[in-house]
Amino acid sequence: MPELVQYTIQDEVAVLTINNPPVNALSPGVPDGIDAGVARAAADPAAKAVVLIGSGSTFIAGADIRVFGTIPNREVSVERSHRVHELLRRIEDCPKPVVAAIHGTALGGGLEFAMACHYRVAVPSAKVGQPEVLLGIIPGAGGTQRLPRLCGVPTAIEMCTLGQHISAKRAHAEGIVDALIDGDLLTGAIAFARAKAAAGETRKVREQSAKIADQAAAVAAIQAARASLKKTARGAHAPYAAVDGIEAGVLHGFDKGSDREIELFSDCVLSDESRNLIRLFFAEREAAKVPGVAKETPTADIRTAAVVGAGTMGGGIPMSYINSGIPVLLKESDQAALDRGLAVIRKNYEISASKGKMTAEQVERVMSLIRPTLTYDGFDKVDIAVEAVFENFDLKKSVFADLGRVTRPDCVLASNTSTLDIDQFAHASGRPANVIGHHFFSPANVMKLLEIVRGKATSNETIATSLKLSKKLNKVGVVVGNCFGFVANRMLAYYMREAQLVLEEGASVPQIDNVMTTFGLPVGPFAMQDIAGIDVGARIRQYLRSIGKHRAEGPQSPVADWLYEMGRYGQKTGAGWYQYEAGNRTPIIDPLIDELAAKAAQERGVTRRKISDDEILSRIMVALANEGANVLDEHIAIRPGDIDVIYAYGFGYPRHRGGPMAYADSLGLSHVLAKVNEYRAQLGDHWKPAPLLERLAATSKGFYDAAASASAG
Repeated sequence: MPELVQYTIQDEVAVLTINNPPVNALSPGVPDGIDAGVARAAADPAAKAVVLIGSGSTFIAGADIRVFGTIPNREVSVERSHRVHELLRRIEDCPKPVVAAIHGTALGGGLEFAMACHYRVAVPSAKVGQPEVLLGIIPGAGGTQRLPRLCGVPTAIEMCTLGQHISAKRAHAEGIVDALIDGDLLTGAIAFARAKAAAGETRKVREQSAKIADQAAAVAAIQAARASLKKTARGAHAPYAAVDGIEAGVLHGFDKGSDREIELFSDCVLSDESRNLIRLFFAEREAAKVPGVAKETPTADIRTAAVVGAGTMGGGIPMSYINSGIPVLLKESDQAALDRGLAVIRKNYEISASKGKMTAEQVERVMSLIRPTLTYDGFDKVDIAVEAVFENFDLKKSVFADLGRVTRPDCVLASNTSTLDIDQFAHASGRPANVIGHHFFSPANVMKLLEIVRGKATSNETIATSLKLSKKLNKVGVVVGNCFGFVANRMLAYYMREAQLVLEEGASVPQIDNVMTTFGLPVGPFAMQDIAGIDVGARIRQYLRSIGKHRAEGPQSPVADWLYEMGRYGQKTGAGWYQYEAGNRTPIIDPLIDELAAKAAQERGVTRRKISDDEILSRIMVALANEGANVLDEHIAIRPGDIDVIYAYGFGYPRHRGGPMAYADSLGLSHVLAKVNEYRAQLGDHWKPAPLLERLAATSKGFYDAAASASAG
């Protein structure tokens, strides 16, 4: 077995090469190997300096996340953290210059190890970051202490609370990276290290103070961050803890700050928030593994695409493709509709340009990747054709019949339907093995979820190609089964049913929305409908009524249909569940809604009453989990983690709560079942317990426990 950290001498410089593929994570043995290598170099007369570099494609992509789950209690966490802090001090105390040479990424613990070196050099394409907050923890190896000493408090807060990567070029400008290396990284790093050795220079980051000297400015930045987190953190604790750690080091010195960081890290790593986020992290990776679809399954390389329909989704979907460098044929039925679609796409890019995110030249470059058309000419040359027309069953069937005729036999045929039967479209195409659902979420060019719907005849090659494509489009692909609404919208129907029924029963639109945003969702159910368009759901309900079906079991409130009949579609018409002033998306409470809710309650024979926030949250979340159990039992979703990933990326479900199935597990499924039965007794038999929920509650198992047992079995 090769050494995790290899020691060689090149040009009088000790080169420590981390060799822990695939991403050189700080797995057990790697930190000690670095520690031993630095100590060896310090005592080696042949070495005048040290370079720490990663093998393969990256420096150190972070800690081994699985290690966090092995920490049993606070005492062990504190002891482990002290050991790591002491190790990093030993690196920093090396009498010879120690240079971190960064390519790929230096993330989390990787950046913390780099900051314990005296200097950092990087190739321009590298990225650095402290993404720990995305796992419900904070940088626990000196990150909240050394980072502000290099780049200042505002940038350190940004990196530690948002968890986003920054480019090596920005890191250089901010002071995190000391030099950018053009050409071979190791050669440049050795030359840099030799120059520092010749000058007799070393520099301990923990002793730097210039970037934090202005205490008043630092305090102002910290206060501003906490105020901002009230809007953005939405119930998460880790971002606040990161700010607390930075504050302690800036105001009370490195040593006291380090002690505080260790305490804060221990609180975070043992929290439900961290457990949920780490579980979601692994669930996202597990979603790419589809039983029955082997890793070696052949995939097509999607180099060209066609999109039929240039409406709301037909605008965002082409943007997703051209943003990834894939040219798109964009078809509409008439010139006016095509021109409107192109204008919306251009406007979106011009808004990005006005914010400095793109140049005018880049706008023109991406727009040039779209070829507008009113015919199917050229469809015989594309690798994928995406149907994105209006959510009308007959229209979509007709489009698939056309696509089956005009595309190549190996072309993937995808539907963006959010609810309708993929198998019917597959049959209409004449090529069912090629047909699959690609349900994008609005706005398609922004939202990261791609719900991949497999039909009865969808081939493994089409599924594997779709998963590969999702990554190319910078989406998280989750494969689900075919039923009305699939996973996302099937479950959402029960979420919306309860939101609208509690409105009838006496709650208010702003109360319900506030309950859900306080829980952590970015918008409440009614604000969400105003954004998406009340007309979209109304037309789907009309179609369902025409075939004798409905979206969710139980009574359905008529208020949304009344709003549709009044022409109140939401933000796009200036009124929906809320009112909106022209050019302003801030919702204004409309007393008309309460009048309509009272009318609906009277027609249904319901006596309106005061409803608590707790009841609102419970009914909505229990309904979501109960239907999620049905989705799992019917194998529409493969795993509870797939549902949680869908809700995190598709609807902004608060990640720190893990997703609707993880949240149900945290409540205890016996509690969830008791609530279902309680609501059944109070509200009617439409509150029917899911059989899977009953089975698991009887065995005291959670959804994730059962999934783990099934996987192990």
